[in-house]
Amino acid sequence: MNPLTISNATLTFGGLNALANVNMRFEPGLITSVIGPNGAGKTSLLNCISGFYHPNEGEIVYRDRTLTHASPHQVTKLGIARAFQNLELFSGLSVLDNLLLARHTNLKYNFIQACIYFGKASRMEAENRAFVEDVIDFMELEPYRKNIVGNLSYGIQKRVEVARALTLDPQLLLLDEPMAGMNIEEKEDIVRFVIDIKKDRNTTIVLVEHDLGVVMDISDRIYVLDFGEVIGSGTPEEVATNPKVIEAYIGEE
Repeated sequence: MNPLTISNATLTFGGLNALANVNMRFEPGLITSVIGPNGAGKTSLLNCISGFYHPNEGEIVYRDRTLTHASPHQVTKLGIARAFQNLELFSGLSVLDNLLLARHTNLKYNFIQACIYFGKASRMEAENRAFVEDVIDFMELEPYRKNIVGNLSYGIQKRVEVARALTLDPQLLLLDEPMAGMNIEEKEDIVRFVIDIKKDRNTTIVLVEHDLGVVMDISDRIYVLDFGEVIGSGTPEEVATNPKVIEAYIGEE
């Protein structure tokens, strides 16, 4: 597996730098967290990686492919999936249907085969259904599989959002504040799932999260953004003692 590298990335909106000369490297098989105060550029960074934004300058490379100007569907085909900070689910559909819809990019049959629904189409539908059922079991969503998503608690909906990303079978998973708005018990569940995704599914994880306790506990490496610039990076221990990071979060003495 190849790393994801971001080189000298700058993203500008009307003269304001959301990202300024950002350099990062996300190593395979690790949980790398990106932290920073509100407005630091964390979500803008994920938007650039996933193809929603394109940096004005710099380069993004993954698996020897340049993603700098790639579209979201091209990024997905390379094995990158994302769970959004704001839920991007079909609230009127069941958990099962939401996850099945996310697998549509894996259905490789044509219109005639779909109409006949025999042979290749039937086989691929069965394979996709089996994969989705495995994700439901992995994320412990079995009790909710037939429930309408909009009727579920916020914590379960956030879990479904992560499951939706997993149905794409990503090698690289982008998690944008997966624990935002959760109580302690719900956070503990998501932390457990994040660790299991890394270990059991051999998935590289890029985590954006405000809960510094969680970040310090589960991250292998951390980058710190402030006003679009990287002001610190390293292991949790190195970041926790970085004077620039301390100043950005609690101010000067």
